[in-house]
Amino acid sequence: KALTSRVLLSVVPSDGSMHLTCYEATHESLMERLRAHKLDMILSDCAGESLKYPEILSKQLGESGIAFFSADSYTKPFPQCLEEGKLLIPSRGTSLGQQLVRWLDEQNLNVSILGEFDDAAMMKSFGYFKQGIFVAPSIYKQDILAHGMTLLGETTDIKEVYHVMFAERMIQHPAIKRLLDTDFTELFAGNDSSVKQLQQ
Repeated sequence: KALTSRVLLSVVPSDGSMHLTCYEATHESLMERLRAHKLDMILSDCAGESLKYPEILSKQLGESGIAFFSADSYTKPFPQCLEEGKLLIPSRGTSLGQQLVRWLDEQNLNVSILGEFDDAAMMKSFGYFKQGIFVAPSIYKQDILAHGMTLLGETTDIKEVYHVMFAERMIQHPAIKRLLDTDFTELFAGNDSSVKQLQQ
């Protein structure tokens, strides 16, 4: 949600001429509405479905590695320190959850998983309440460290990839054109100027 709001705010005109209506739903439901012309675009970390439909165009906006955070610090170096605490992870039904479980296995880590979450905000809340080690895309590092969390380590072996998807007929829409022309390199590098301004 934080990333989506920053991406959208980058293309909303300052004159108030655009009215935003934002929806959250399953990827399948959103794709159905996009194809029925009930939505203008989808921001997603799952673009594979768009390849099934020739009338849907997709562009990668950016990608981010994954960081591990905790309210506690541990004695072992990263990633072995992940064996010292309980893990809070995304659901294995998600791309991120699947990548993470595979990566933990490849690292030969003997971890203890306390909980799996469909909702990233809930997972993060458990972490903030000192219930375990949680993961988040590295682009959110500024926000999470500002909550007093400890960064245990990062990896780019696991990635979240973000796309915008839209119907071909929308390619001339001013907001879509602005979004396609915007360079989000700084945002995905974790150097979000809007966050820095808020923290000053």
